[in-house]
Amino acid sequence: MTRNVAILIFNEVEVLDFCGPFEVFGVTGRNLPEAPFQVYTVAETMQPVLARNALSINPAYTIHDCPPPDIVLIPGGRGTRTALLNPALIGWIREQAARVERLLSVCTGALMLAQAGLLDGLRATTHYLTFDELRALAPNTILCPDERYVDNGQIVMSAGVSAGIDMSLYVVGQLLGADVAAETAQYIQYDYWREA
Repeated sequence: MTRNVAILIFNEVEVLDFCGPFEVFGVTGRNLPEAPFQVYTVAETMQPVLARNALSINPAYTIHDCPPPDIVLIPGGRGTRTALLNPALIGWIREQAARVERLLSVCTGALMLAQAGLLDGLRATTHYLTFDELRALAPNTILCPDERYVDNGQIVMSAGVSAGIDMSLYVVGQLLGADVAAETAQYIQYDYWREA
């Protein structure tokens, strides 16, 4: 079974927040007869998105016409502060949370999950500089500043930037087995990751 992985992008998204997980899910199982993941970017419109440092990205789909995702990943970056105030994006995240197998966040993507009202009573992490912001948005959330990623079942969250790669490999391991995750880490030469 191929799972659709939708990665939300928006202006001032942190590049590695979404590109690291994109690479992990994109190369996983590359030698299998059927790819386990179809990965694509999603934005509010089809206009080019200007990520951090003015990297221009053309989204594959909009939130209105993307293939139904099985997994949604919300990255972080400075742009989350603007995206937090965008009812279309927050509404889309809330809608996806009601139907997807996994909802993932990287870095300050956690703030968007909090704004959508999805973190009450859950364990959460984010970039180490933004725990106060997360606490303000989700006061009933259990903050885990010393963990690179936390698993709440459907909602899995990672700390900042490169931690999104760890979380993605962890999710691959949960869905496809530790051997597939280890092979993916070896292929991308990500030596930091170790099976949890």
